[in-house]
Amino acid sequence: MKLSKAQYEEIARFLGHVQPTRQSLRRLKERFPSQSQSTLLSIFSQEYQKQIKRTHAKHHTAEAIETYYQRYRSRVMKNAAAPVLLELANEVDFAPSLMARIVLERFLQEQEQGIPSKTLINSMLRDPSQIPDGVLANQVYQCTVNDCCYGPLVDCIKHAIGHEHEVLLREMLLKKNLSFLAEDQLRAKGYDKTPDFILEVPVAVEGHIIHWIESKASFGDESSHQSYLQDQFWSYWNRFGPGLVIYWYGFIEELDCHRERGILLKDCFPTDIVTLRHSMAQH
Repeated sequence: MKLSKAQYEEIARFLGHVQPTRQSLRRLKERFPSQSQSTLLSIFSQEYQKQIKRTHAKHHTAEAIETYYQRYRSRVMKNAAAPVLLELANEVDFAPSLMARIVLERFLQEQEQGIPSKTLINSMLRDPSQIPDGVLANQVYQCTVNDCCYGPLVDCIKHAIGHEHEVLLREMLLKKNLSFLAEDQLRAKGYDKTPDFILEVPVAVEGHIIHWIESKASFGDESSHQSYLQDQFWSYWNRFGPGLVIYWYGFIEELDCHRERGILLKDCFPTDIVTLRHSMAQH
């Protein structure tokens, strides 16, 4: 689903005034009923992540960490069964999983008289039963399952959705009898930065030659697209020639402005692929 910049900005403005909860997601769907739910969910997640990045530093000052930890301790002593950590995250407008990380890290510092490793913290966030304090383990678990946009559970879902769309794209390429090299085959050949698929024989899409296809299971907004262009797409273009990016959950249509230079955007698998064999048969 392609949105104009104005349509996208209207959705982003709406999200600027609501809390990042499942109730807000329902309100978003009611407010924009003509937009696809997966597109709205992707925008919801991206806008929330931008907000968290903007405020990340203020939640990580030594003073803020100590305040959160002491608040957590005093509230948990009063009522260990209440979702103290989750409520604390909501009060200060911070992601529950990231609040859980702050408090867990501070707790482990106190226990071990030193700075715990990132590996240990990540392992405990993925499996809170490893946390040596049962109450904190339960509090961390509540934060993880109630976080729509961050944490190990969300990472796992995002990874699965990304993989699912790559498999879908592979099946579509096979159905069209297009021979290709997948990312894992290209890595085995020694390439470091590679798109998901390189076509062994280029094709034409809407009059543009395509050498490679990249699958993105997200909405293409301005900031994510600019960073993808810089970190990935122009590198692919330099090495492999012009290509196609599929944003399965849509994109801002004004971003599709590099077609003449050789980067094409679509929100679905193209139906009008012209192969070399096809065009030769016509001649």
